[in-house]
Amino acid sequence: AQPPVGDLRWQAPQPVENWAGVRAAENFGPRCMQRPLFSDMMFRSDGMSEDCLYLNVWTPARSAEEKLPVLIYFYGGGLFTGDGSEYRYDGESMAREGIVTLTVNYRLNIFGFFAHPELTAEADYNASSNYGFLDQTAALQWVQDNIAAFGGDPDRVTIAGESAGSVSVSAQMISPLSRHLIAGAIGSSGSLMGTLRAGPLAEQEAKGVAFGEEERAPSLAALRQIPGDELLEKTKKYAWTHFSPAIDGYVFPESPDAMFEAGQQAKVPLLLGWNSMEQGYNGVMGGLPPTPESFQTVVRSLYGDQADEILAVYLHTNEEEVRTSAIDLAGDRFTAFSTWKWADLHLKTGGGQPVYRYLYARPRPASRDGNTPAATGATHSAEIEYAMGNLSTNRVYDWEPEDYRASDVFKAYYANFVKTGNPNGPGVPAWPMLNANKPQVMYIDAETTLKPEQHAARYRVLNSLNVH
Repeated sequence: AQPPVGDLRWQAPQPVENWAGVRAAENFGPRCMQRPLFSDMMFRSDGMSEDCLYLNVWTPARSAEEKLPVLIYFYGGGLFTGDGSEYRYDGESMAREGIVTLTVNYRLNIFGFFAHPELTAEADYNASSNYGFLDQTAALQWVQDNIAAFGGDPDRVTIAGESAGSVSVSAQMISPLSRHLIAGAIGSSGSLMGTLRAGPLAEQEAKGVAFGEEERAPSLAALRQIPGDELLEKTKKYAWTHFSPAIDGYVFPESPDAMFEAGQQAKVPLLLGWNSMEQGYNGVMGGLPPTPESFQTVVRSLYGDQADEILAVYLHTNEEEVRTSAIDLAGDRFTAFSTWKWADLHLKTGGGQPVYRYLYARPRPASRDGNTPAATGATHSAEIEYAMGNLSTNRVYDWEPEDYRASDVFKAYYANFVKTGNPNGPGVPAWPMLNANKPQVMYIDAETTLKPEQHAARYRVLNSLNVH
């Protein structure tokens, strides 16, 4: 899209202006404005800029007539950081499977999710915030208009993402602006139904007004005059969820939960899951010892008079159970429950479209330098290189044959699903679609195995409490 700078800061993305001759596209474009928060993000982007609305295409096609399936991957990073140039999202491995593969940049943090009454009044659709999601939608429309020239089939577009990228997939599935532009969806560790919730527009606008007053820029014109790097610096003092998606009546006519419950989402096949250790023990325990008493204290502080229902499904009679339950509860609160709810709702209201659910369980091995021991579980974001077939791009870890075995199976499931809407194919364990009466989950590991659902009671309780 056009650079969202000047008066286009905090506007919906605008179509690129035409150019004369051949435009060189030899490097990754700049990454969107963000602070360096995660050491595992390794960029190849050409610096950082508000001028960041670029996408990247890997194609195996030799002509525009091939009509290959298309995969669009949205990066993670909490809607706060990330970039389409990261090595772990590299599209070459998937392209070698006969898939036209794209990564897409979208605006982040205050640049992507800032709401303000003046912005709402200015927009012809009478809303603000959600610019990052609108960037993704613009990319989906670009694919519809242009991907055939790269040998892709615009009628066979699957969107995928991890963490905030997975949240983005759930957003594009539900938005009336984009749900007709996709043929399949893959989500890993997160959805709008809990991981990054959209708040009422009025609340988000009030945050925008307060920000302007705090920064002595009380008008929209004054806010747009602040240089991008200064604006980014000013966000340091705010929580990373401060500038969040909004239920704006445009991207989201209602709350995403209500829209999924009403069956208003794209009626497409869905493959989704999460990792075995999305967060660690201290994610809920905060350094307290692993005793039953400590666990009860923490749960009562989190859930009040509903704590007994939580304690009934997270076992805590001894130290080992407390350690396990603390890891499980932290992960459930972070991403697992919201992903479970996404699967549960789509199974009920998705028009009979198949749902495939996995649990990714292969821990990363020790680092090559010996400073980091092997993980004890599959941590948040650890599956990306495996699923995308990109272990070789990450030189931090001392990959073992078991890692490549897990990656080969996971990548095959991804590729099969993108091509057919079904992860099954030669050389991989049979993966039945999710059945509400007899739910089974694919445990992806060095030895990938189908197992009965083991944790439904936890998610049913969390769902009934509606407090996560």
